[in-house]
Amino acid sequence: MKSTQHRNLAAELMALDMKVNALLPPRYQHCYTSVSPNSMGSAGLRYGPDGRVAWDQVWTTFCDLALAGGPPHRGKLLEPVPETEVSAEPGQHRDVVREIDRAIRLTTGLPVVDGYAPGWIGVQCGSVEEAAWLQLAVTAENVSARRRLSLLQLPAGPAFRVEKEIKNVVVALAKAYHYWDGHLTADQQSMAGKNIWEAATPAEAAATPSEYEAAVEEVANRLRAAGLPLSSRRYVGWVGVELRDEEETVWLLRAVLVEQVLARREERTLYLPVGATPSADQAERVAEAFCRAWDLRTESRITRR
Repeated sequence: MKSTQHRNLAAELMALDMKVNALLPPRYQHCYTSVSPNSMGSAGLRYGPDGRVAWDQVWTTFCDLALAGGPPHRGKLLEPVPETEVSAEPGQHRDVVREIDRAIRLTTGLPVVDGYAPGWIGVQCGSVEEAAWLQLAVTAENVSARRRLSLLQLPAGPAFRVEKEIKNVVVALAKAYHYWDGHLTADQQSMAGKNIWEAATPAEAAATPSEYEAAVEEVANRLRAAGLPLSSRRYVGWVGVELRDEEETVWLLRAVLVEQVLARREERTLYLPVGATPSADQAERVAEAFCRAWDLRTESRITRR
């Protein structure tokens, strides 16, 4: 009986490894321990003769993808910008959008268009699959990202600073696009799926507060069943699970992402998405992806003893 369980466990771990390999660039395949979860540090900005940031000269290499277990570009989530902030300073907001537009064109060549909602810019991708993969990767860098078919939406607000929030948005996208464009096979580029469940924005949560809180409880209750403590640090649209260490958090991050569920981490806390309204199907999808990965992780750890 024990050997049968062991064989089943080995088969499950192999199946997970195959899913990870299908989603990630070749350099990360069959690789769990050599991807550093620690940041390599932040590159300084370079400026051209006109005094503007020379975005296309700032990076020649990128650290490991957060999607693969590398260090997220931000330690904490860059959250969506409230519409009230945008409307209060429209001139400054336009300046921020123009600079993000210039930076993204210089670093990726992707066109920046209207974001369809205040506080968002749009990045027109070549396909739904491209936008979906970039959304997974950018979110894992702790930068909010949404999607409308092939349009990727990224945050922009009047208080964004060149050396901070603007740089965060640009680096997260440039880093993700670098791997998408130069390191994925055609088959891998379609593995993120097309129907990713997005985290609720503050505006969506505020529009229907009771429904949003019910959605939070629905996801949280399912996650509590795993016996792990939930994080006391709350973000709108996310529920955090406290884990033992960063290595375990990275392992679970990858296992959840391959199920086409948005996920991100802050040190040893894994965050999973919550929608604006209760949905048993969506809560089940998130909880099942995490709990299946957690059970597999726990059983494999016991077997190794």
